[in-house]
Amino acid sequence: MATYVVTGANRGIGYEYCRQLTERGDRAIAVCRSISEPLQQLGIQVEDGVDITAEKDVSALAHRLAGTPIDGLINNAGILERVSLDDLDFDSMRQQFEVNALGMLRMTQALLPLMHDGSKVAIMTSRMGSIGDNTSGGSYGYRMSKAATSMAGKSLAHDLKPRGIAVAILHPGLVSTRMTGHTDSGISPEAAVKNLLQRIDQLTLENTGTFWHANGEELPW
Repeated sequence: MATYVVTGANRGIGYEYCRQLTERGDRAIAVCRSISEPLQQLGIQVEDGVDITAEKDVSALAHRLAGTPIDGLINNAGILERVSLDDLDFDSMRQQFEVNALGMLRMTQALLPLMHDGSKVAIMTSRMGSIGDNTSGGSYGYRMSKAATSMAGKSLAHDLKPRGIAVAILHPGLVSTRMTGHTDSGISPEAAVKNLLQRIDQLTLENTGTFWHANGEELPW
């Protein structure tokens, strides 16, 4: 049984990670700002009240988890706010950087002492952060913050490889969640996480630092 820490676990993809990991016999530790009823009903360890942009919250979490070997960290927490060129909301853009990029890096650094040779770090990013795949523009805060998230993931892959820790940089696909307005054109969180867990299970030091679509396609930077 492997132990995974999942951020942004109270709904959507994060909740589904916890559900599927638990269902297959692994231990999921759910990290979120506020617990949801579905998450509570899973009957797993929940660490709520954690804002990944707050140093004190992340440090307190690391202290509470001290002595717990972490086999996998799934950095799922993130926000999406639409920012167009005609309405550049710089406060929104800063907040997206704080959550999507800096929060992920803060969480990873804080929990590194609990990881070991063979541990894995999964980073949920987006193909909207791909420069090579940007064919429509717009969404400045989200695109820029996710590009930064992917860059941080690539650096982590290099820095953690000597420690035996592999890093996956993952795009879930277009998923029908609250973040995407429950779009009719998206796949279900269940289907997305099933594919994402396959990518994590197949992650090794040989393919660390790869930017994958959940379906296994390697994406352009």
